[in-house]
Amino acid sequence: MRIHLIAIGGAAMHNLAIALKDNGHEVSGSDDQIFEPSRSRLEKKGLLPESMGWNASRVSNEIDAIILGMHAREDNPELIKAQELGLSIYSYPEFIYQQSLKKKRIVIAGSHGKTTITSMILHVLKKLNFEFDYLVGAQIDGFETMVRLSEAPIIVLEGDEYLSSPIDRRPKFHLYHPHIALISGIAWDHINVFPSFENYLEQFEIFIDQMKKESILMFCQADETLVTTVHKYGQHLDLRPYQTPQYEIQDGKSFIMRGSQRTEVSVFGDHNLQNLNGAMMVCKAIGIVEDDFYAAIRDFKGAARRLEEIARNNQTVVYKDFAHSPSKLEATVKAVKKQWPDRKLFACMELHTFSSLTKDFLLEYEGTMKDADVAIVFYKEETLAQKRLDPLSKEEVKKAFGRMDVEVFTNSDQLKARLEEINLAQGNLLLMSSGNFGGIDVDVFGKSLIN
Repeated sequence: MRIHLIAIGGAAMHNLAIALKDNGHEVSGSDDQIFEPSRSRLEKKGLLPESMGWNASRVSNEIDAIILGMHAREDNPELIKAQELGLSIYSYPEFIYQQSLKKKRIVIAGSHGKTTITSMILHVLKKLNFEFDYLVGAQIDGFETMVRLSEAPIIVLEGDEYLSSPIDRRPKFHLYHPHIALISGIAWDHINVFPSFENYLEQFEIFIDQMKKESILMFCQADETLVTTVHKYGQHLDLRPYQTPQYEIQDGKSFIMRGSQRTEVSVFGDHNLQNLNGAMMVCKAIGIVEDDFYAAIRDFKGAARRLEEIARNNQTVVYKDFAHSPSKLEATVKAVKKQWPDRKLFACMELHTFSSLTKDFLLEYEGTMKDADVAIVFYKEETLAQKRLDPLSKEEVKKAFGRMDVEVFTNSDQLKARLEEINLAQGNLLLMSSGNFGGIDVDVFGKSLIN
């Protein structure tokens, strides 16, 4: 097939482009801006557009399929040309579904943890030599791309609830129609698309209700909203709840307790161990026995930017995490403090997303950093202007988090200076952002603090 991707530079889109080219398709693409690492990866595969911007001349009747990324707009000239020519136009989740019609589809959904759970399942399947396809939202050790399409009999999909494309306003996970699904939890997010919690919750109700009779649905029992929703809309399904497994912490290490067996795992925190239990349930549903699962998961280090260790010595660990929504932030801070109760925890997070910088939604952050000994919040005033949001004062941020001792910074140089002056002896540092703290390379910076 000849396939053209509009907005090829996105995280999922550029990985899909690479996977399609590796499968022998003729692939082209366009975008108005492409950042790293997408740029280098596309260039290495010969897929980087010769010039940035949109050009209708790239689209012709010779193209078999257009895949439209969320970054494009409805008035994109290439999209308009494709519509005029009557070409087949897909969002990437719609295209993935069409490619998986003959496969057993496993979809991992939820407001938090879905990338980690998906990554755990992929790690185990690979170690146990299963043939499988996948789509996951982060780079994983041992996997060259975040997307694979082949003749494999099963496909594991991270089911994002965000919109599919500019012309398809359905959440991505509504398009996959799973045979096996897992929902990790429901916590309001993406307020630019779902302006109320009820509207957001409705997307999960639809997802559950649309599943075919007797399909398997795993769900986390620790989330009361999820439990209520599942029992209301999922009575036609094979329902399989999971919860936090029994575990112990010793010297900063976590051990799963299964009867007389004690298995050390690399991930930690109640939320991550719930994720692990959910991944185990999914693997059992496709025929993997528990002992094999735990043998395979032992060396799983986590998905990129999910409680990822940057540096350590015998007194300190520096972590980075993608946590930005209230539920993710609270779970991550709690996990690090519980893992190292005798160490002082310095937790630094960036308000970066549209939701987090909106005053009404900011109130959802109350109490989320209560387990940090020192809480630091950063945001860029320029980001507020770019997103056309109302100005935000430092006092408003402190009140929203429910602790007036939160240190608030809007200048990245001042933030760096503050973090550099911290005495990290017998203390841990947690850096949480879906951005980059105004241009800080957290990997280099974290290592420099330890050294």
